[in-house]
Amino acid sequence: MTVKTEDDAFEVIRSHRRGVLQSELRKMLDVDSRKCSRLVTKLIEDGRVERSDYRKDGVKTFLLRASRAPADPSLLLAGTELIPCVVCEHECVVEECPLLMDWMYQLAIEEIQE
Repeated sequence: MTVKTEDDAFEVIRSHRRGVLQSELRKMLDVDSRKCSRLVTKLIEDGRVERSDYRKDGVKTFLLRASRAPADPSLLLAGTELIPCVVCEHECVVEECPLLMDWMYQLAIEEIQE
C-alpha cells in the first residue's frame, strides 16, 4: 500500500466540487479510518478543507469540501472592468456563460473604440 499524504487527500477532496464524505474518502485513499481522520484533521488545521456533519443512512459522517482561497484582486479585472464572475452565484461552464460572454464582448467593443 502506498503511503497517503495530506496532498493526496486534498486532491481527492478538491476534485469533488460538491464535497466528498469522509467515509468515502477513506475508501478512495485505501486507508483505515484513523489515518483518514489524521489526514483530514491536518487539512482542516491548515485551512485547506472545511468539514460539516452529515448523516448517510442514519450513520454520522462528515462532508468535506476544499476551502476557497481568496481571489487575487489582479485576476478580477480586465483593464478597469470587474469580471462578472466575482458576484455570480451560478454554477456554470465558463465557455458557455452568457454573463461572461457579454462582459468579454463589451471589453472588445471598448478596445476597438479606443
